[in-house]
Amino acid sequence: MKRINEYKKLFNVDKDTSLKTLKTSYRNLVKEWHPDKFQEGDEKAKEAELKSRQIIDGYHFLVSIAPETISANLEEFNTTINSPIMDWQHKGLLLEITFLDGNTYEFFGVNKALYIKFAQSDKQTRFAKRNIFNTFTYRKVKKSLQKA
Repeated sequence: MKRINEYKKLFNVDKDTSLKTLKTSYRNLVKEWHPDKFQEGDEKAKEAELKSRQIIDGYHFLVSIAPETISANLEEFNTTINSPIMDWQHKGLLLEITFLDGNTYEFFGVNKALYIKFAQSDKQTRFAKRNIFNTFTYRKVKKSLQKA
């Protein structure tokens, strides 16, 4: 959640910002902080390099959790959550779940108590469908391997 709030603050956007607004904000920030605007060896050049990386990472992150992106990929998400859970990791408030079909999703805001209940459940997929999948903000982080 901290990461989401940090990026939203950087882009000066709210929860339900459209992709068009996000893209406009991204372009303005990139123009302002592009490393080529600064002379080599200038103090601001190194800061601009770091800031531009942060802007690019933030943009890709916010696009991945945007309501428009989520609704466009909802069918694939629903198919994936019906496959068995293969592996999971919990760190802070982030729960990363890898499914048997090879897709991996991150769920933001999952507290430790809920994670413990999930991990101790005899049917993780069922528990997650009821308590995690449609409750928490999520994004796809890894795609399944395509077979040739």
